[in-house]
Amino acid sequence: MVDYVSGFVDYLQNSKSASDNTIQAYHRDINQFIGYVNDLGVISLDAIDSSTLNNFTASMIKKGRSDSTVSRCVASIRCFYRYLIMLGEVRVNPASSIKIVREKKHLPEILSNEEVDLLLRQPMCNDMKGYRDKAMLEILYATGIRVSELVSLNVNDVNLELGVLYCRSGSKSRVIPVYKDAIDAVALYIDKASALLDINSDGTPLFINRGGSRLSRQGFWKIIKQYAQLAGIKKCITPHTLRHSFATHLLENGADLKSIQEMLGHSDISSTQVYAQIVKNHYREVYDKCHPRA
Repeated sequence: MVDYVSGFVDYLQNSKSASDNTIQAYHRDINQFIGYVNDLGVISLDAIDSSTLNNFTASMIKKGRSDSTVSRCVASIRCFYRYLIMLGEVRVNPASSIKIVREKKHLPEILSNEEVDLLLRQPMCNDMKGYRDKAMLEILYATGIRVSELVSLNVNDVNLELGVLYCRSGSKSRVIPVYKDAIDAVALYIDKASALLDINSDGTPLFINRGGSRLSRQGFWKIIKQYAQLAGIKKCITPHTLRHSFATHLLENGADLKSIQEMLGHSDISSTQVYAQIVKNHYREVYDKCHPRA
């Protein structure tokens, strides 16, 4: 069974144009599933049925896996079997009858305008690291891109003259406008890091560590946590918090959902509509707090 996993990964990347995060998650899920059935002594793909899958999901729940993790794992297995059916290796998808656990929908945490301003003021721009951190935070809030997209940016992905960012995720790409303060922050950072950046090379990473290598996602997670703590912000902040805040603040100020969808890179507008609910709830809170008869 393991022999099919690498082909499945190639299928996700080349045929489905899945994001790197999706590919990694599905890869982990399938490897975990295969390890489970191997422990059972199952050696044939055809021998796996819905009962096996139900037992597998039950084992995940018993281990304390979240509803979202179990749901994604079922989706991964379902997609894996669709791939196997396409190859003609199996005829039936045993995951097709498995009900995905529906996680409770929680509205994402966002920052207020004041909290965003406070966070963006934290980096001390007195060395390359300070300028880099300032630029990264500004770009994240200016464009709403994902942290994986942020650390994947190359020097030539930000057009300083036009004030736009070219964001590429798999085979998809989008162009996002960037406000002036963020462009200025990137320009200052590039100037301070010029000794380590080859601005004439197409593949030069934009945001680098002290050794000149591309900054990792984990590295930026630590950075944003550090600055949130320095800012005294009590909310649980992740890089995605700035993405959510970007979209919500645009919507609050009159942007339409379709434009926000395109800037965020959502394939389905239903993913963007959650921000309309956040704004709706916010207006209700303001009404209840401020209306004299509320």
